[in-house]
Amino acid sequence: MTKVRVGAVQAEPGWLDLGKSVDKTISLIQQAAEDGVNVLGFPEVWIPGSLWTKSVLDNTEMVHKYMANSLLRDSPEMKRIQQAAKEAKMVVVLGYSERDGASLYMGQSFISGDGEIVHHRRKIKPTHVERTLWGEGQAESLKTVIDTPFGKVGGLNCWEHLQPLLRYYEYAQGVQIHIASWPAEFSMPDPAVLAWQYHETGEASYRASQFMAIEGQTFVVVASQILTEQNLELNNLTAAPPIKTPGGGFSMIFGPDGKPLAKALTDGEEGILVADIDLRDIDRAKAFIDTVGHYARPDLLSLLVNPSQDKHITVMKK
Repeated sequence: MTKVRVGAVQAEPGWLDLGKSVDKTISLIQQAAEDGVNVLGFPEVWIPGSLWTKSVLDNTEMVHKYMANSLLRDSPEMKRIQQAAKEAKMVVVLGYSERDGASLYMGQSFISGDGEIVHHRRKIKPTHVERTLWGEGQAESLKTVIDTPFGKVGGLNCWEHLQPLLRYYEYAQGVQIHIASWPAEFSMPDPAVLAWQYHETGEASYRASQFMAIEGQTFVVVASQILTEQNLELNNLTAAPPIKTPGGGFSMIFGPDGKPLAKALTDGEEGILVADIDLRDIDRAKAFIDTVGHYARPDLLSLLVNPSQDKHITVMKK
């Protein structure tokens, strides 16, 4: 199959509520199925939402509730999502806060049209304040691409898109449809009001995702969260720069030459962007530049990868 319909979620999570989050996830899968979507991408830590723009001390009281509403990979809640994907015969790349024992990780599960988790990875380097809440993925998270009936589907979380070696390794895995999972990010505030950095904006993340399409000659499905005014207090936030409500969304679908393929939603609008793509178009882009093929110089520059996962406990053999 070369002709595929892809979908990018732009929606508000069921903030800090696991049951509500799972229900909304299933509803979006069903909505996408009605539109004939074959591959659907969700935002980063879609369950139970991610918006950590305050200091660690300010959010201390939220941590216990956040942990309690994070998703276990092997759980009745996940089984419900898997069943929805199976009924839809859809490949789903789901971003969520994964609870494993007493630790949290920024997880990405690749769910097949048979409803099986065929691959699972974790963000290998949480960013800035995220490091106080989530742990790091290990070597198993370097695999970012799976084989599906709809092509080779890959995925990264947020600023993993700014890690050039990780991007390059994904290109080497032959990605054709990449799910770029992002949290809510907002427009650049007035510098007279708040000193802010451009790379922390939705526009910058949009451009980073578009560049991955160009650099990797891959279709890129950008999925992002939004935030509305009624959920500011729940997230311990106020309607002040850089927060804008409703806002935070910048979802898009890009072709392998970087061209936008869908009509954008406004930054505070919920919906699923849909595009019909033809995987054969990748050949057109790669004829000009194949980053891991004829346009590479492995005699001069190459990537060293450690595929071995470190373990907390190693049992000695007598």
